[in-house]
Formats: sequence, structure tokens, C-alpha cells
Amino acid sequence: MAKFELKLPKMGESVAEATITNWLKEVGDTIEEDEAVLEIATDKVDSEVPSEVNGVLVEKLFGPDDVVQVGQTIAIIEVDGDAADTTSTSEETNTTETSANITAVEETVNQAQATVSNEDYSDSDRFYSPLVKNIAKQEGISAEELEKVQGTGKDGRVTKDDILNYVQNREEQVAPAPVSTPVQSTPKPAATPVSVNGEDEIIEMSRMGKMISHHMMKSIETSAHVQSFIEVDVTKIWNWRNKVKNEFSKREGEKLTFTPIFMEAVAKAIKDFPLINISVDGDKIIKRKNINLGMAAALPDGNLIVPVIKNADQLNLVGLAKQVNDLASRARAGKLKPDDTQGGTYTVTNVGTFGSIMGTPIINQPQVAILALGAIRKVPAVIETPEGDFIGIRHKMFLSHSYDHRVVNGALGGQFVQRVAQYLEGFDDTRNF
Repeated sequence: MAKFELKLPKMGESVAEATITNWLKEVGDTIEEDEAVLEIATDKVDSEVPSEVNGVLVEKLFGPDDVVQVGQTIAIIEVDGDAADTTSTSEETNTTETSANITAVEETVNQAQATVSNEDYSDSDRFYSPLVKNIAKQEGISAEELEKVQGTGKDGRVTKDDILNYVQNREEQVAPAPVSTPVQSTPKPAATPVSVNGEDEIIEMSRMGKMISHHMMKSIETSAHVQSFIEVDVTKIWNWRNKVKNEFSKREGEKLTFTPIFMEAVAKAIKDFPLINISVDGDKIIKRKNINLGMAAALPDGNLIVPVIKNADQLNLVGLAKQVNDLASRARAGKLKPDDTQGGTYTVTNVGTFGSIMGTPIINQPQVAILALGAIRKVPAVIETPEGDFIGIRHKMFLSHSYDHRVVNGALGGQFVQRVAQYLEGFDDTRNF
């Protein structure tokens, strides 16, 4: 028998680590090739890690809530001689590289187990991962002290971040305070207690819900949000789409929605105003080379996710439609890859999907602006012609532009959304796809 190292696979250029959320297999379980062994999470995306071989799971090197780097070994699978050929010529000739790697892993695990055994953490009723135990041991944290660490993981488990934050705060409390002139500070208001009666239902926030909540509050604390609004006549677009959507579907095998048309206009406007496509790093402004448009998508469970159309300005309308449909369908099915939500430089959200005519969206950090698309409505409007003005029925919508007033002033924020409106109203309704 030989042993195969299951490693955390590469999940995209910008993804370097993932958090283990759940093991689907236990030690001793038989595993088939391509069968999911565990679940991981990166930012807002949940994924599964499949096995590359047939075999038996003999060792798990990390526990739930542990953070693992891409390329790290996360489990050992025992395989027969034939399956071992996927990583080596034969079991006998694999004594130089694979055996050395496995030995190194085993030594690491043995050392960790030996280290943990010196401190009697096993008497606790709480679950602690090997990583948390090792950090506690290295920092001289006793079992009694570890019991007091607040856990934010599943079922109150102590995560790596929890123990590291505890250690940092512990060191700051021990360190002598610098001598300085007392400064009157405004205390942070305490959270208002929430009363619960017997008829109320308490619902635990999902992991994604907690992350979205934190991300939104962080954005409010970081950026000075300002909004500009403009009404747009999209009658040309409405009529053109109705005219070509069946032919588009027949030729391209894709549904033509309004979203790719709006994304095309946004990408054009960003090229006209590149300083809307930036991020802030302290006192520095990072001007992004690529135009990567995030599109906020509602999920069946009520949460929100923002997959990204990379290099949107380089795609024609057909390419944008295919990207929009693919990302939206995979988002709803929970099939997005971690890299699908990374690298966005500007975000568009369609609040009109739920009937809202406008909104004040929160900026998706570290971006500096976000555009909300309101519902398209049939309204009476004044139409100007060389022969005079008259009242007609038009299809109109509101664009709501939120931007970071630290780096985007009212002129730039207003001119940008005005340019988007100009592209939409000037849409060429004689064009092909």
C-alpha cells in the first residue's frame, strides 16, 4: 500500500488560502476518485475538494475553521499499488520524493501531537483544532485560560483568528502604556440589548450572512458615501431588445437580458473616466488597468454575491451576454469558483429586479463606486421635436450612483453617471448583436 497526499488545489490567481468548513469523509472511509472529501470557503464562495485517487482516508491534518494555504497537504489517502501510479512509477521506486514528503508530514503531525500532549487540553468539553492547540501551547496559554477565549466559529469553536486576536490583545494588556497627556475620547456606544419573548424565533445568521454584514459595516466605516441620481430614457433599448431577442436566442443559444447592454455602457463610461476605476491604499490611489465589472446577484437563500466579469471593456455584446448568463446561473446553483468573485474594480447592482425605482447601494470595498439600476417603467414624458413638444409614453429608469467622496468629488461622480445615461439614450437601435 502507498499513501497519497491530498493538497488544497489552486483556485485562481488571487486566492491564496481557504478555510475548512466541513469534512465530508471520516478517517477509515473509502473514497472514490473525484468524490468530494471536504468543504472549504474563500470569501463568499463555498467549494468542495475532490479526491484525485481511489483509496481510504487515513489521516486528516486540519480541522474545521482551520485556514489552509494553497498547495498545503490537508489529508493522507491510502491507495493500492495501481492507484499509486498516478503519483509515482511504483511503490518501490517512490522512496526518494513521495516517501520523503509523507515522512515529513508524519513527523510534523507527530510533533504537533507531542506538543499538544504536554498540555492537558483534552479535559475540555470544547473542540480545539490542532492548529489552535499548537498556538495556545507556543504562547503559554493554559487549558483554563483557553476556555475563556471567545469562539466565533461554528458552534462557538475557537478559530485561528480568535486565538491570534486573543494573543495580540493579551500582549497589549501586558505591555506598559506610554506616558502621554490624557485625551478626552468619545466612548463607543454600547449595543442596545434586544428583548426576546417566548413567541419570537431566533435565527442564527449564516456564515455568508455574517461575512456580508461585516463587509457592509466596514465599507460604511471606510468610505464617505455620496449619491447622484439621473433618469434615463431607455425606450430605444427596450424596443430593440424586443425586436432581436428571439433571433439572438436562436443564433447564440443565450437569453438576451438588459444587463449586458447596461454593462457595455458602464464599461465605455469607465474608459472615459478612468479615475472612477480606482482603489484607495492609505494616502495613495491605485488606478486599475483592467475594467472588471462586478454584478451583484441575489441567491435563493436571500444572500447576495458579486461575481466579476473580467476585462468587460474587451467583450462585445454577445460576449457580455454569455458572461452575465454563465455567472448568474452558476451563482444561483452555488457553482461559482473562488476566483469568479475576485478582482472586481467597479460594481453594478440591479435593484429594479425587485421593483425598486432607485437605491443607495453600499460601495463594494476596496472599490470607490457602485451603480444601482432601477426598474424600467412605462411613463408619460415630454418629447422634444423640431415641430414642437408633445406628451408620449416612454420607457424610463433611474440610475443611482454611490461613490467615495474621499477621492471622487461630486463633479466626477455626477459626470460619470451622466455619461452612462448618454450611452444608453444614444443606443444604436439599428445595430446587430
